[in-house]
Amino acid sequence: MLRRVLEVIDRRRPIAALRPMLTPPLLDMVFTLNRAAGPDKAAVLRRVRLRTAAVDDRQPHQPTAAEVFATYTRGQRVRAIAGRIEVTDGRWRMVALQIG
Repeated sequence: MLRRVLEVIDRRRPIAALRPMLTPPLLDMVFTLNRAAGPDKAAVLRRVRLRTAAVDDRQPHQPTAAEVFATYTRGQRVRAIAGRIEVTDGRWRMVALQIG
């Protein structure tokens, strides 16, 4: 998901590629970042980490939410991106996103 978000911001992928994965407010945010993006170098995702944030009480080994965080580079600069993904209607969707 994070890679696709960065690709949309860099205009390497259409925003429609994120519709099934992000909530509408996050789509608006990424769309705004996409329009404001300049001719910088493309972002390259580097280190990605994921940790469980919530589990289903009925199935203790079944996560229902996770926090994902990563670093990415744009030229010589190292930046951070983080988010929360949750199971909604049987599929994983990003419900929070922070891009640094």
